[in-house]
Amino acid sequence: MMARRSAVRDGRRTAEADESRTDGFDPSDGVFDPPEPRRDRNRGGRWGGSGGRWWVWLGRAVLWALIIVIVVNGVRAPFERFTASDTPSAERTAAPGKGTGFPASAAGAFALQFAGVYLNYDQKSGPAREAQLRGFLPDGGDGQFGWNGIGKLQVQSVQVAGVDSRDAHNGTVTLLARSQDKWFRLAVPVYAASADAMVVSARPALLPPPARAALPAGGVRDRDTALEDELTPVLAKFFPAYAQSDQASLSRFAAGPALTGLNGSVTFVQVRGVIAPKGQPGERVVTATVAWQVPATGGGAGGGELEQDYRLDMIKKSGNWYVRDVRGVTEPSTP
Repeated sequence: MMARRSAVRDGRRTAEADESRTDGFDPSDGVFDPPEPRRDRNRGGRWGGSGGRWWVWLGRAVLWALIIVIVVNGVRAPFERFTASDTPSAERTAAPGKGTGFPASAAGAFALQFAGVYLNYDQKSGPAREAQLRGFLPDGGDGQFGWNGIGKLQVQSVQVAGVDSRDAHNGTVTLLARSQDKWFRLAVPVYAASADAMVVSARPALLPPPARAALPAGGVRDRDTALEDELTPVLAKFFPAYAQSDQASLSRFAAGPALTGLNGSVTFVQVRGVIAPKGQPGERVVTATVAWQVPATGGGAGGGELEQDYRLDMIKKSGNWYVRDVRGVTEPSTP
């Protein structure tokens, strides 16, 4: 017979083991089967019950919060774009630029017509000038718009130099004018309710003319002098035909679309110079200086001469040079 040991001697751990053996004892053979391990403990001895589930629920809460934030932002962004005010912000309003919606072309034409009245005055016809200005000025303002009614002024030419738009309704039109052989700019503030309704919103301001720029160093430094000598007699035959729009002669020089010519508005005098940079054989862009005689005003004899620069796109075929295009130059060509 097998005797049981006292559970008191081994303490609580022994008692728990003895209790577990009652499930594994087989009285028929007197052998204890090993008990199944308790599932309420993990291998490391740490509790795997409600504490583990708490971390799972916390992770799920964080994930759902992230999903909600993404969805809310995705819905709010297009809504804000569609419902945003059309009024420019203070930062955009302070800086002029394109896309403001200001009718620049119409405002330029409006300011040009205004300047034709504003810059021409005579004390003998002050009331007539005031009546014309009323169509450009706000109601109730000074009819002479700052003129004291004395003296005389007349401008020879006025042109639009630019439009500086601040927003959809306010802009400044800058005009370039010439009076008594002096150039100046005139800044005209314009308020536009639309392209069809405008008014000069404040008194204009005289500004100095554009400053004369210093031409940067440039020009053709690596010239093909042999080609220049070869092209000079060719162009000396081309430009007389170009001056008279002689299509029969121009067709012998054209390498592409037909060249129109100047239709007899000038008379060819001479090719004064050809500048050809070194480059690809058989194809070159050159500059030619041509002297024209311009008919005198009123049909008188002895018209003056003008030297002008032309940019010619040329190509060589079967030993002959042809002109593909003729236009004005865009940058200095002389060294």
